[in-house]
Amino acid sequence: MSERVSGWGWATHPVKGFLVSLVVLGLLGAAVVLFFIKGLYLLPDKVCHAAVQRDIVIRTLPRARSADEWPDQGGAGRHFSFACRVSTSGHSILSGQVDPRDSSRTAWEDHYGSLAGHQVVRVTAGGVEALAQTDGDKGSASVYVPCAPATVQEGTASHAYALVADAGVTGKSRATGEELRQALTDFAYQLTEHAYKLAECKGALDFPEELPRYGDR
Repeated sequence: MSERVSGWGWATHPVKGFLVSLVVLGLLGAAVVLFFIKGLYLLPDKVCHAAVQRDIVIRTLPRARSADEWPDQGGAGRHFSFACRVSTSGHSILSGQVDPRDSSRTAWEDHYGSLAGHQVVRVTAGGVEALAQTDGDKGSASVYVPCAPATVQEGTASHAYALVADAGVTGKSRATGEELRQALTDFAYQLTEHAYKLAECKGALDFPEELPRYGDR
């Protein structure tokens, strides 16, 4: 008894070959895309000595082939500082620095407002205050946390001591407008929380999990 061959049998192999080619091309394309965007995702879960969550960096900077982080801690007491910088192969840099300052909240607000030169928004929670401004694709944020260094004697400061963090982006950013403002504030806030432990501030401050969202204002 002879075997019957379907009239469509001749076409099955070309179709399978075409589908396999599409899959291979798709995988190659995905590999190429991943090669050019993987940089930020290869950073530690928390960058700069576990100070800031990587997700904040990903929200802020454009995708790039490679990325590097540089934490920097120096001095002690009134001369303490902690900084974090993340840069990409696309020449975008997210940076922030925390320093102790002999400054009241009002003086800090006035100083930031004079530098920002644009509309400034504010959020506060648990004694922590943040200011931010954006202008198109550019932006900055600053966080103020009361902190008297252990080496400073009571009554020697003309104003209340505080840790102040300033954060900003150089080059292109992935986020814009309110999204950028929020990302920079979150970056500065987590940087300040980490620096607070290193600065050996007098007393203790309970940091909220996060500051209020600007969109909730």
